[in-house]
Formats: sequence, C-alpha cells, structure tokens
Amino acid sequence: MTGELSATTPVARGLGSPAAPTDPAARRRRRALPPSLVVGAALVGLVALVGLVSLVWTPYALDDTGTGARLAGPSAAHWGGTDRLGRDLLSQLMTGAGNALVVAVASMLVAGALGVAVGVLAGATRRWVDVTLLSAVDLLIAFPTLLLAMLIVTVRGASLSSAVWAIGISGSAVIARVTRVNVARVLREDYVTAAHAAGTGWWGTVLRHVVPNVWPTLLVQLMLLGGGAVLAEASLSYLGLGAPPPNASWGRLLHEAQSTMLVQPWGAILPGVAIVVTVLGLNLLGDGIRERTDPNLRGDR
Repeated sequence: MTGELSATTPVARGLGSPAAPTDPAARRRRRALPPSLVVGAALVGLVALVGLVSLVWTPYALDDTGTGARLAGPSAAHWGGTDRLGRDLLSQLMTGAGNALVVAVASMLVAGALGVAVGVLAGATRRWVDVTLLSAVDLLIAFPTLLLAMLIVTVRGASLSSAVWAIGISGSAVIARVTRVNVARVLREDYVTAAHAAGTGWWGTVLRHVVPNVWPTLLVQLMLLGGGAVLAEASLSYLGLGAPPPNASWGRLLHEAQSTMLVQPWGAILPGVAIVVTVLGLNLLGDGIRERTDPNLRGDR
C-alpha cells in the first residue's frame, strides 16, 4: 500500500505542476501596464504640469509687448521667440496648455453627465422612450461637431464656457449611444434578473450592476472625446470663436502666426506641436485604458 502511494504521488503532483509556472506569468501580464497607457499618461501629465505651473508662474505676462523684438526667434531671453507684437510665445503656450486641459476635462464632464443620463434612460425604460431618445441622439451624431459648436458659440457668445458647452453637448451623443448599448446588454444578464427577483429596485440595479459594467467603456470614449475637445477648441479659436484675449489659446496662436510663418516659423510650429502632443496623449491614454480593462486584449484566460 505504501509503495503504491509513493509511486502514484509524483504522478499526482506532476498533473498540477504545469499550471504553476503559468499562473505567475498570467498575474504578471495582468499587472503589467500597456505601453500606450504609460506613454499617454506621461504626455497628458506633462501638459497638465505645464498648465498648472502657468497658474502661478510664466516667464512674462501675456499682455507684455515690450519684452523683446517683434518676431524674434528662440533666444536665452525668449525660449520660444516672440510674436508680431513682441509678446513671449512660451508664456502664451504655457497658459494655453491650462486652458486646453480645462476645456477637455470640462467637456468630458458635460458629455459624460448628459450622455450617461440619456443612455441609461433609453436602455432601461419603456420602448417609446428608447426610440424617441435614440432618434434625437442619431440626429445629433449626424450633425457635424464643429458646425454645432459654432452655432452654440454664436448664440452664447465667444467664451471658454461656450466652447465647453458646445463640445460637451456634441460629444454627449456618442456617449449616450455607447451607454445605451451597454446598458441593454447588462440588463439581459442573469444576475440582473436575479437581482430584480430579490427585490432590487431600478436605481439599485443601475448603480450596483449597470454602472460598474459600463464605466470602462465609457472612460475610453471620454478620453477620445477629450482629444477631440482639444482639437475643437483650437479650431474655434482659430476661427475667432474661442475665448477672447487675454485668454491664451493654441488655435489663436496658429491664426496669428499664419501670416508671419516665413519670418517666424516657431509661432506656428510650437502651438501645432502642443496640440498634436495633447491629442496624441489623450488618445493613447484611452487605448491604454481599453487594453487594461479588456480581458481579451490583456491576455487573461
């Protein structure tokens, strides 16, 4: 009896041994951060840091036109050069970073609040409410974002808040559509049916089951919306519909540098690079969040 046990014990142990090396590897894969998440967070963090620093310090005041020669190139006194009025470009770029992130974050909040509310109502209420809300959402999606933003800004006047509301309302349509699809999917799950059978109310179901299952997808969409918000704000400012001076805007810097690019190209290069870096960072951050939260992309089994 003892010999039989001793002979079979290694075999029994060997059956479980192949799983041991794979478990730590799977855990490492789950803990490893996607490169896109790291790079995106670094780029967005850099822009955010510059924007925060601009709240307390910039090399020169935004309206100081006597800091140097007009259309001067980068120098020890002006690292980014000066514009056609002799103002320091680096100071304007730093302030523009803060304004761009304010518009991006505020637009995400507006779009998230409106879109989630409409999406939950469409996916969890009566059929006629669903059809009515989705018709309005489809109409809003079909309307060009920039054109809608221009209409809202024209009615409310050019300001930072007008740009936020315009971009947020336009982006809420996509958030509403994504929310509605995910809410309808979650409500068909067996555990939601069991929760209803146990006496859980409508709000309890939404807060306990729907929101936790929907937020990763919404967070990705909101990051992408933030990148679009930066582009939309720059476009509005370029067209003269953004926040008026003394608010600095990368789009207005591009517009002002358009006629002097051959003399002082840095006036257009620097804000253009800033826009690209910010939008790229937000998009990479969204892709990284998707890879981190999606088990199929993360490599879980």
